[in-house]
Amino acid sequence: MSRRFRGLFACTLTLAASLAITPPAAAQSLPATGLSQPGVETSVPSLERPDAIFTDLFKQSAGDFRNLPSKDNLKWLGIGGLVAGLGAAIDQPTSNNFSQARSLDAPFQPGATIGGARFQLASALATYTIGHAIGNRKAAQVGGDLLRAQILSQAITAGVKWSVGRTRPDGTMYSFPSGHSSVTFASATVLQRNFGWKVGIPGYAVATYVAASRVQEKRHFFSDVAFGAAVGIVSGRTVTIGRGESRFALAPMAAPGGGGVSFSWVGNR
Repeated sequence: MSRRFRGLFACTLTLAASLAITPPAAAQSLPATGLSQPGVETSVPSLERPDAIFTDLFKQSAGDFRNLPSKDNLKWLGIGGLVAGLGAAIDQPTSNNFSQARSLDAPFQPGATIGGARFQLASALATYTIGHAIGNRKAAQVGGDLLRAQILSQAITAGVKWSVGRTRPDGTMYSFPSGHSSVTFASATVLQRNFGWKVGIPGYAVATYVAASRVQEKRHFFSDVAFGAAVGIVSGRTVTIGRGESRFALAPMAAPGGGGVSFSWVGNR
């Protein structure tokens, strides 16, 4: 099981990287992803201006916070809040039953690393800097999106954590919402919006695995990871406005003894 999840994560990163680091001639043949939209800033810092690589990125991050208030984001946060509220009834039994399954300890152990802020930020930063270093705009754009989504999701998560102050299942503080869930769902959303569901589905599978691992390790309740997933989705969608409009409706869902993610086809926009 542990190797299976590691393999799934490695395949997701490999597929995303192979699509991002595409020779210019091949990149022109890729399907349009709606990178330009009237009134929406989607530019990538100029490759000819090394000094602007990070200053432009931080300027765009400031714009992300201005773009955060929207009906679409309110909808996603509402879904996350509803699922978290309904899931609160199964928080304690789910935490107890899941954590007592000792056979799951080893399979879920990598989740703490994969969903950690250090790993997620390092991966995003590597994609961003390598994209600029080799002159590949797509890789630089995806890396920039990932970094901005991480900044936004971490800021929202930290604000809610300090405001709510919920105690974790293991007795420590700041359980709600799950930071591991928010950053991994943010990354999965960025990948889906840039590359479509061929990368998005494996990305969300990895994010769901990370969320489950936090419950299994008694670091979070189900409601923590459900709302964390919503924060991540909102963050990823905010930094990719105008790109990859969803053809599926994605939402966290509660189920007896656990939870998951539901997909519903809604057609083209």
